[in-house]
Amino acid sequence: MKKKINLIVKDCKKNIRVDVFINDKQNDLSRTRIKKLILDKKLKINNKTITDPSKKISDGDNIDLTIPDPKKLSLKPFNFKLEIIYEDEDIIVINKPSGIVMHPGAGNFDNTIVNALINYDKNSLSSIGGELRPGIVHRIDKNTSGLIVIAKNNQSHEHLSSQFRKHTITRVYWLLIWGKIKPSKGRIETLITRSSKNRQMMEVSRVKGKKAITNYITLQVFENKNTPTLSLVECKLETGRTHQIRVHMNYLGHSIIGDDKYKKKFKRIKNIEPELEKNLIKINRQFLHAKTLGFIHPKKNKEMIFNSNLPRELEKIIKILRNT
Repeated sequence: MKKKINLIVKDCKKNIRVDVFINDKQNDLSRTRIKKLILDKKLKINNKTITDPSKKISDGDNIDLTIPDPKKLSLKPFNFKLEIIYEDEDIIVINKPSGIVMHPGAGNFDNTIVNALINYDKNSLSSIGGELRPGIVHRIDKNTSGLIVIAKNNQSHEHLSSQFRKHTITRVYWLLIWGKIKPSKGRIETLITRSSKNRQMMEVSRVKGKKAITNYITLQVFENKNTPTLSLVECKLETGRTHQIRVHMNYLGHSIIGDDKYKKKFKRIKNIEPELEKNLIKINRQFLHAKTLGFIHPKKNKEMIFNSNLPRELEKIIKILRNT
């Protein structure tokens, strides 16, 4: 059944927005979802439909917000074996391989993590993300591997989304980059916006975009006459912008091995170890892995930390570098 929320405005602050007011009164609804409901014409103030989330309210206003029933999924199930690290009645933690996108989009509506989740259990996914993104609280890129958390119900989705929004989620990535960063550890804080030259890419800007913060530390530098200079780096995110680590590394002049968008051309070294060269050239993904994911469980209210090993193809490169 549809859920209806009715609120009478009392003692409200001057010039308060309706989306902010509802968010303050309904802790189980994120402001993002409230905004979407308003844009979808689900809000009435004094019996008049309102589609502006920034609409100012006054004492005595009668607010009605309708939350529609979840849409039935029409996506096809995808018979893909998910590597499930943890599961209970509220969440699933998955170790995503590279080469698969998170949810349906242009050109790919069938072979995604969402389709695999529907195949696994279509009746246990939150509906907040919409028909194409059931259960999806956050994303990692197609050619990035590692840990993601899936919401199995709307309450868990809202709780996890709030943690992502407040930047309290622990997210640690390992990556292999060209060259070595100076200083060897630090904090990158910039604005990131969509590229003016290529709409599929992001870029650092001095004047517009969203704040992005990446903390990094160099774990190991590989540098000798038989290898190009490469560095194994750990990044801990304070924010989660699109392509954030890839953009920040490129901004510093040290793109990630295998990155097809923010790439650096491989320079052949005369005496390079053949096995290393073969693996660096043939890698069909970026060397970027979401190694650690931590959050407060939405129901149990306790911290949960998950870790994953580097996939075999990435571990192989590190092993060759360490033995070269």
